[in-house]
Amino acid sequence: MSKFFVVGDVTVDQMYFVNEIPEPGSEISASRAVMEPGGAGGTVATALARLGNKVKIITRVGEGPFADLALKYVRAAGVDTHLVQVDKKLQTGSVMLLITPDSQRTMISSSGASRHLDAAELISEEITDCDALVMSAYSLIGGLQREYAVKALEIAKKAKLTTFIDMGSGAVNALKDRLISIVREFDYLLMNQKELFTLTGESSISDAVVGLAQHGIKRVIVKVGEMGSIVITPELTELIEAFDVDGVVDSTGAGDYYTAAFAHGIMMGYDLHYAARLGNIAGALNATTVGAQRYAFDAQILEHHAKEMLAVESK
Repeated sequence: MSKFFVVGDVTVDQMYFVNEIPEPGSEISASRAVMEPGGAGGTVATALARLGNKVKIITRVGEGPFADLALKYVRAAGVDTHLVQVDKKLQTGSVMLLITPDSQRTMISSSGASRHLDAAELISEEITDCDALVMSAYSLIGGLQREYAVKALEIAKKAKLTTFIDMGSGAVNALKDRLISIVREFDYLLMNQKELFTLTGESSISDAVVGLAQHGIKRVIVKVGEMGSIVITPELTELIEAFDVDGVVDSTGAGDYYTAAFAHGIMMGYDLHYAARLGNIAGALNATTVGAQRYAFDAQILEHHAKEMLAVESK
């Protein structure tokens, strides 16, 4: 298996399941409310470790029970957390999610300690000891965390690590075209369709792909929900069919599970199509449980489902 260095937030997700989004000034009742570990960095790291990889995560948390909850599954999965920084003044990042019956999410986030990740504590050897870097684009929004993320990328590129960046609507909206100059340095760029259009200013996938290619971005993976995902390279653009599951209840961590499974597949030596298929399966399975990190799987589960899909398609 591979060694991954993950840069990204860990959070506490405060999740409220509601029938509708409330109007300003109104009050509604939730059918269910839970608190779960979340954050793109924590979710990707947890999934990668469950797939059998060695994983280090760099993030910053506050003190107390919020930090313990945010790192609950990260630690349980065996992720190396010795680089996690603790802020004595700021609280661990948190996200409030309003989830409607169609699994759509409305979010209010507070970065808390995350944006204060101290680049002065960056140790090059902790990165160069790994095979791959996976970064959440949220790490590039600003503050000391951005400085850390940019330096980590420079070190990883110099050491010839394979690099992956997962976008996020908040990061794309905050940075937009300024983000392209950084993300083009990554080997693999992953995002959903909405993020693709926001990043490029285009309204069609084909035009957006042309725009990214002009910036030297060669490998793009676009997650298109129930349709699956689209693999885009200079040679081809191909839709990889979705993995159908029953009982979808929460898509909070689906995109992050996709990123983890895709990165795992690439580092295992699989081609883009098979890696994307693993991503589709991981994302779909994640959506069958409440909470970004609650669904536990391993590499055998993904491989089993992937082989079943290929067998059906070959008939």
